[in-house]
Amino acid sequence: MTDQKLALVTGASRGFGAAVAEELARAGYHVVAVGRTTGALEELDDRIKALGGSATLAPMDITETDAMRTLCRGIYDRWGHVDLWIHAAIQSPPFSPAEQIDLPFWTKAVKADVEALGVLVSFIAPLLRVAPGGGSAVLIDDQAEGPFLGAYAACKAAQRALFQAWEAEQARLQDVHVRRFVPAPMPTNHRNRLYPGENTETLARPADEARRMAAELGLA
Repeated sequence: MTDQKLALVTGASRGFGAAVAEELARAGYHVVAVGRTTGALEELDDRIKALGGSATLAPMDITETDAMRTLCRGIYDRWGHVDLWIHAAIQSPPFSPAEQIDLPFWTKAVKADVEALGVLVSFIAPLLRVAPGGGSAVLIDDQAEGPFLGAYAACKAAQRALFQAWEAEQARLQDVHVRRFVPAPMPTNHRNRLYPGENTETLARPADEARRMAAELGLA
């Protein structure tokens, strides 16, 4: 147990999730960083340490239910609660016509983006509920839709629907604060998969958007 606030960031290896982890560490949170790429997490840890912050690395796949159960049990045993959960993990279905969706990749995306999120909500909600004053959960949202974005938009819509329902339920109970944040377009690997060859010069920096999120949601 510790008086330091604890932030759990799923999808923290790279891109916006990594930028969020750094911003929260800068704000004084101890960050539990979950991602599939060990090397990227270690680089994140180095950057957090350079800021004077601290992190616990969890190189795990969120689609592995037993691993997520073990992680959440370990968090409870060590810290007793989670103050803040940021869900930035995303498996990006490639840009394609609706009639030509890569079905194996579609199955993989639904498992990571929809099924895993449902599991995570059920595992993490109890940890947020026992946080002093009630913990907060934030979904990193994206309302992009239209031609060739059907697979991706469908996954994000499912995530959004789950969080909207949870948000409405918690508006009455008020023991978990459920919110969503839509960052501006950023030059991440995720966006490059959707928009290959895009001119990235006018896109927002992940660090700037992480800072904006922390300010707008009162996380800093």
